[in-house]
Amino acid sequence: MKRFLTVLALGCVTAFGAAAQELPVIRAAVLKIGTVNWELSTITEQGLDEKHGFRLEMVPYADNGATRLAVEGGEADMAVADWIWVARQRAAGKDYVVVPYSRAVGGLVVPEGSDVETLADLEGGKIGIAGGPLDKSWLILRAFAQQEYGMDLAAQTEQVYGAPPLVFKSGLSGDYAGAINFWHFLAKMKAAGMRELISVETAAEALGLDPDVPLLGYYFKEEFLAQHEGLAQAFYEASRDAKQMLSDDPAAWEAVRPQMNAQSDAQFDQLRSDWIAGVPARGAVDAEAAGKLLALMSQLGGEELVGQADRVPDGLFAAVQ
Repeated sequence: MKRFLTVLALGCVTAFGAAAQELPVIRAAVLKIGTVNWELSTITEQGLDEKHGFRLEMVPYADNGATRLAVEGGEADMAVADWIWVARQRAAGKDYVVVPYSRAVGGLVVPEGSDVETLADLEGGKIGIAGGPLDKSWLILRAFAQQEYGMDLAAQTEQVYGAPPLVFKSGLSGDYAGAINFWHFLAKMKAAGMRELISVETAAEALGLDPDVPLLGYYFKEEFLAQHEGLAQAFYEASRDAKQMLSDDPAAWEAVRPQMNAQSDAQFDQLRSDWIAGVPARGAVDAEAAGKLLALMSQLGGEELVGQADRVPDGLFAAVQ
């Protein structure tokens, strides 16, 4: 009897191991210090991937360009990008599909003690901008300034473009009248005392855009998803579970804090708060609402920004629920 139970136990272990090995694997191309790692590591460390029937492997790369090449070349199955870039790729013939990730976007901050109250007050001043002249936050704020104040923000201010860490450092040094940066750098700038003059979300809403449309998404090759029926929804469920944990459980944040490069409790608290604020509502992306944003980006950034994507390509957004 004892031998029978031993054989049975070994058989169960073997079957479990075989089942685990048979789970589809998603190789995620990530930046070594990327903020998406907070969610993805929560998925893997809490076993949310296997709970939903797949295994997630995080593969670190040095920059965004490398993550994109990894997906294109088949070295990875997924990466994160803004869906406007993905729409451009799909319009050019690549079969990329987006699963919504985050609506965390930037804004414009001014130095502590600045008397600037609106974008119109920046006339004649310098604006530090991370991401270049086609940065989407900058384009939306330009459209907002034109609508609200009849102001050509590009013509009536001086723009200084730089890498996010440089804009961060120069902004804190008071070199700019205002600064636009990626959301996590902005969080640290606010934690250091800089004041948010206007968020991109507020500007977008004033322009008639839907601020609930998540700009950032996980993108996969459609062919890869077709080979694994239900995988897009399974991954989305794991993502939502991780978001729920990070929204509700302080212990979940303590687990990812070593990855956050937060130099103070104030930075940690602001990063956590802004990340949670960027969690989108559950469900598929509203393609009609997304089309309005794409039309504005096309108007302001032209083909250089959107390529041949003059509308939201069919099949761009995964039909997750």
